[in-house]
Amino acid sequence: MNRREALQRLSAGFGAIGLAGMLGAQAKAAVPQQVTPKAKRVIFLFMNGAPSHIDTFDPKPALKKYEGQQPSGKLYKAPVTSGFMSSPLQFHRCGQSGIEVSESLPRLGSIIDDCCVIRSMHTDVPNHEPALLMMNTGNIQPIRPSLGSWVLYGLGSENENLPGFVVLRPTPNIVVGPALWSNSFLPAEFQATGVITSDMNVDKLIANVRNPLLSAKQQRRQIDLIQHFNRLHASRRDNDSALDAQIKSMETAYRMQSAASDAFDISREPAKMRELYGDTPFGRSCLLARRLAESGVRYISVYYTSSNNQPWDTHSDHYKRHPELCADSDRASAALISDLKQRGLLDDTLVVWTGEFGRTPYAQENQDKNKKTDPMKRGRDHHHTAFSTLLAGGGIKGGLAYGASDELGMNAVEKKVHVHDLHATILHQLGLDHEQLTYRYAGRDFRLTDVYGDVVTDILA
Repeated sequence: MNRREALQRLSAGFGAIGLAGMLGAQAKAAVPQQVTPKAKRVIFLFMNGAPSHIDTFDPKPALKKYEGQQPSGKLYKAPVTSGFMSSPLQFHRCGQSGIEVSESLPRLGSIIDDCCVIRSMHTDVPNHEPALLMMNTGNIQPIRPSLGSWVLYGLGSENENLPGFVVLRPTPNIVVGPALWSNSFLPAEFQATGVITSDMNVDKLIANVRNPLLSAKQQRRQIDLIQHFNRLHASRRDNDSALDAQIKSMETAYRMQSAASDAFDISREPAKMRELYGDTPFGRSCLLARRLAESGVRYISVYYTSSNNQPWDTHSDHYKRHPELCADSDRASAALISDLKQRGLLDDTLVVWTGEFGRTPYAQENQDKNKKTDPMKRGRDHHHTAFSTLLAGGGIKGGLAYGASDELGMNAVEKKVHVHDLHATILHQLGLDHEQLTYRYAGRDFRLTDVYGDVVTDILA
């Protein structure tokens, strides 16, 4: 019996083999630890479509003074606007730190002393696709490895029975798509495991995770024989890295049959805990993210999408949609941070809450100039020169509002933080020097931050 025949016969019934392409391999660290780490893992909460900074973490009372006036100065494009639009939302000083937080985020406000708010974020362009790619991969074009893949490449996995990089999203419909979590030119073993969370049943989250026909012992004998043939096959092909990743992924798939049944099953959580996070796609995903972090998954991305693949993109009805979105995100995000802290996991888990950019301090009007828009139905357009990002845990100072935008929220002006700086800081907290974490491809050394980026040392505890 040759290798092909053996694979055809023996793989029948081995359902977990079907996971191979999805899971990637069990990754091992590719580089030595370069900095003393403060964090072991990252949970990246991404608000698809971009939340408004002036309605969340960056109050701008001066907007009332300039209400209706046209924006001036250097603008990315000439806006169709009725002028500056102040926020009707109240801001309250929260916690002992007294950081001002919008009334639309009361739960995050209640734990703001555990959080750092960067109010001086900025990125390169105010278009969704390039800004999404910049925040997720450090480049505005879909040609580079994602932040999660770089982290896995640099550190490897903590749990050999689970993938090291998991992406959670309730729908496959997402702007840009898999390029946001691609391993690109990094070896295939550093790719993400994508999980659709619309149905939280474990068998739906991960297809073919259980073998209905064979016992664990029988499967072990089967996979050992298959892997023996695989290694012979690889040895005759100069141990090709992609082939090696596929071989390793079979082992991960086999081991996941028991580990995934536990880690991915949020029904094991008490009802009160599930209620704390909220029975919404984002709430359930955040609870799953905590379980995965607890089980040793190195990097977890949670995308806030819905039937609208970028729900935070509030070009109209902003003050109807924004509070609704905040209520859901606020509940789950605060529950995650509080839950991690209660379990002693927040110290070495870095939580990031952000969008790809912010929203304009001025209104976005209907293109029909003859049609008046109800002030409360107006929207806010894309805005890249100032926005806010929240960080918690992982050796980041709590109770800190860092940097500032100008009085109208138009431009970051004090202690400016570019996305490259944010990435450099995340890697630093994980024990990786962003200038030393490189991979040679096509004749040059690449890194996540390209030739840019500085660690924001002022926010480190």
